[in-house]
Amino acid sequence: MWRDPPDDLRGGQAVIAAALLFVLQAPAPSAEAVQLGERLARTGVLATIAPLQAQKDIEELAATPALSAEERQRVKTIGAQERDAALTKAMRVLGAAYAKRLTLAELRELVAQAERPAAVKRRAIEPAVIAETMQGLGEIDLKKRIATRMCAETRKLCDRD
Repeated sequence: MWRDPPDDLRGGQAVIAAALLFVLQAPAPSAEAVQLGERLARTGVLATIAPLQAQKDIEELAATPALSAEERQRVKTIGAQERDAALTKAMRVLGAAYAKRLTLAELRELVAQAERPAAVKRRAIEPAVIAETMQGLGEIDLKKRIATRMCAETRKLCDRD
């Protein structure tokens, strides 16, 4: 049921109020939609790449010279716990977002596609493929390249490294 915003809300406030009312009035996704959304989330790039980045961070932190061997192991244990908790939360939030925006039929279709053997294999090799691609590209400093071209064309942004 739609309710008009109060008369004293003008311009941007009225738009924000209307958007909030719309969101608050939207029906909550079903339990099945939320579960499918989370399954879909667990097949995405974030679920593939985030643990690798987290592991890299954990290993770097554990390599701190001031730590004893026991402390290094403790960093790895804490790191794994924190990584897993963060990933679980991210998948739950991402799954709920999918559940709000996709129909049950769309979720079922996307999950079925994502869980096919070829898709599973692609996710398994994705980190190696990305690493190989990044290695093949070399260093890419987009801001520097843009600034260099702007400097040549306009003599502005020349002080950027």
